[in-house]
Amino acid sequence: MESLLRWSIEHSGNQSGDNPSSAPAPRKDLDPAILDQILGRPDAELMKEALAKASDEERSEDERVAALDDLEMLVENIDNANDLEKLKMWDAIQNLLMAPSSTSEIKTQVLWVIGTAVQNNPSAQNAYLSLNHLSTILSFLSPSVKSSQLRSKAVYTLSGLLKHNATAVSQFGDAGGWEVLCTALEDSDITVRRKTAFLLNTLLIPSSPPSASCPPLPLAIDAPPASTLASASASSSNTSSNSATLHTSDAPDAPVHPNSHASMLSDPTLTATGLPTFRALREHGLLPVLIRAFTSPTPHGADGESEGDVDFEEKVARLLHTYVTSPQGEFFPDEKEALRQFFSIKVGADVGGGMFGLEENELRTLMRSVE
Repeated sequence: MESLLRWSIEHSGNQSGDNPSSAPAPRKDLDPAILDQILGRPDAELMKEALAKASDEERSEDERVAALDDLEMLVENIDNANDLEKLKMWDAIQNLLMAPSSTSEIKTQVLWVIGTAVQNNPSAQNAYLSLNHLSTILSFLSPSVKSSQLRSKAVYTLSGLLKHNATAVSQFGDAGGWEVLCTALEDSDITVRRKTAFLLNTLLIPSSPPSASCPPLPLAIDAPPASTLASASASSSNTSSNSATLHTSDAPDAPVHPNSHASMLSDPTLTATGLPTFRALREHGLLPVLIRAFTSPTPHGADGESEGDVDFEEKVARLLHTYVTSPQGEFFPDEKEALRQFFSIKVGADVGGGMFGLEENELRTLMRSVE
């Protein structure tokens, strides 16, 4: 739209009286700097400039981080995110991530740019995956990485890449990603554990076409504990039920755009991440680690001074509930025993009102699965 407005201004003016049908010539009396002030510079130009500043090793770290922050805000727009491939910027972004001169703060910000650009955007997901750099993202989750913010942002980036993308999950498994998540579930930073549990539950939930009936989507990756949202949920239930009746089967189908997940529905296997995730829970030892992290969590914090975490417990409980309500979702005897003992201490005999962010019936289902 800005480009069209710019063209209109540049070509406005009186047409020649002798040849009124001729195309208007561009005006020469317009200062480009003034046009930029009026209309703003094109996003593509701003994106390239921001990346150039971030890659300039002569600039201070603060300047480079600020430039990446500008770029991250620009790629929140899905069209701008897709333009990263058209402008051939992905390689430069990846080079900045891997550059020896890039500090932890700069790498963290680069991961933020990548994660924002690919989230809920199949085109950008596939563009980045074609670079075969998943192993690089996974390397930032190593316990040897000292920055907890860098490790946490790596999970954010993985979430954006893997969600609703079976091809990405397959590449992730080939790169040893499931084993990396086992380690992340016992990370010294509780934020990394929370995001990892949330990611696993997101991948485990069966994919359904938008028109099909499906369970509610999980909360955002950084959402507060469900217990803090209960009152807000109750107060909005009537409004939600009323608005749902506005959608009828007679409504015309929405247009399918290549940068939306609707473009992948012609082949449902492209978005099906549930089955490979279910298998990985067993085959790669994730389920026992999850149960141990739930029932006997490793102390967290800089000095290991903190034990337990309500938000993490809720995310793991939700994941375990998703698992046991899946076909063939069963626990081994030793897993049942560990969970039984934990529930007897935490819940007792009264499950009324629910717990761990689960409704009463959901909690009963989970507890019955360990009997």
